[in-house]
Amino acid sequence: MSAWLKPGEVARRAGVAVSTLHYYEQYGLISSRRTAGDRREYRRDTLRVVAFVRASQKLGIPLARIKDALDGLPHDRPPNKREWARLARTWRDDLDERIAELTALRDNLADCIGCGCLSLSTCPYTNPGDVLAAEGPGARRLVPQGQPRTR
Repeated sequence: MSAWLKPGEVARRAGVAVSTLHYYEQYGLISSRRTAGDRREYRRDTLRVVAFVRASQKLGIPLARIKDALDGLPHDRPPNKREWARLARTWRDDLDERIAELTALRDNLADCIGCGCLSLSTCPYTNPGDVLAAEGPGARRLVPQGQPRTR
């Protein structure tokens, strides 16, 4: 089995469009080599990287953060188990923070919208007079208190 795969095969096996591979490559998440006929080929371990990118995106992690993580892996050879484990450890705090945010969103949003009252006088997400604008952009009250989102 060849260590180098054509874009169509990587796309099919990874469950993405070839254009997604090209975008990931342009963004610096994956790399390819060019054949004598100027066609792209990807190392087989690109499948693992694409799977990591897709799983990370599904969790809402921005591509810039994914790229930062992948930049810590070797580019001249497939990363080994120890290198993948190191990457996973660096993401633990970020993932714990995301879990806390999603749990708070689930719990609080269900209470607010699920009750059907839509009471602006008791809803924790109202913002009379737009006073929260001074705290910055976004849904300020959906982020757990004391955990401002910076990434």
